[in-house]
Amino acid sequence: MAILLDENITMLIQGITGREGTARTRFMMAYGTKVVAGVTPGRGGSEVWHVPVYDTVKEAWKAHGPIEATVTFVPGLVVKEAVMEAVDAGIKLIVMPVERVPLHDALEMLAYAREKGTRIVGPGSFGVISAGKAVAGWVGGSEEFAREMFKPGHVGVISRSGGQTTTLSWAIGQVGLGISTALHIGAEPVLGMSPAELLPLFEEDKETHAVAMFGEIGTVAEEEAAEVIKEGWFTKPLVAYIAGAGVKSGMRFSHASAIVERGRGSAESKIKALRETGAHVVDRPEELAPVLANLLKI
Repeated sequence: MAILLDENITMLIQGITGREGTARTRFMMAYGTKVVAGVTPGRGGSEVWHVPVYDTVKEAWKAHGPIEATVTFVPGLVVKEAVMEAVDAGIKLIVMPVERVPLHDALEMLAYAREKGTRIVGPGSFGVISAGKAVAGWVGGSEEFAREMFKPGHVGVISRSGGQTTTLSWAIGQVGLGISTALHIGAEPVLGMSPAELLPLFEEDKETHAVAMFGEIGTVAEEEAAEVIKEGWFTKPLVAYIAGAGVKSGMRFSHASAIVERGRGSAESKIKALRETGAHVVDRPEELAPVLANLLKI
């Protein structure tokens, strides 16, 4: 099994006729994603890799609906319109690879999506991959590489780093384990789905036996995850690493969201909160996979 995404989920591609949309559609379909339609205003009636293109999400929904998920390969300055259109049409999962989304736009569309019951992964997410089943976004890059890096198995991966989503999943495969679903939650200052929202989904997934989390300084995402564990919403083993421990307060580390301010979001506070719940927090990222193997008796 997996969370959010599997081989049966029907997928829309917004911005399908653009360079990224065209290339990633081919990759996603080759991997097994059920892409049923694409949307580019003004390009309705055309096709991309035999996928029909429509001018609006409503037109695509009418022809192929219900459509369960969409990926927005749309520039950041205009992505709000695409997201609002998808939410209004009834799509319940939106993966947003786009970066540099204006902060006010991000706040508005995330609030609107929550109100309507739509989940958003991103902005700035490399994507979601359920190993051997389906992929949404560009995580994995190519079918061959994705199948090599993301071996099917029983470990969920939550990462605040796009690159480490792949590296960690590969390392887990190297110790004889595999991946149920791996997600890059995004790198923007304001994000949709958080670790605190994802952990209960992994808890419900019978095929996920443990979760690996690559965290970073900045925001309170990891502290919120600790609260979820403390309240009993996630009871499976969690192994985590927090990057950026040596960064001083007020300095940006790696991503726009990775900045420590006034004592909040520090590595120390995150590590303390997680360890107090019984989570296993390692000192180096290369320790994540061996600790998981030990916990799962591989």
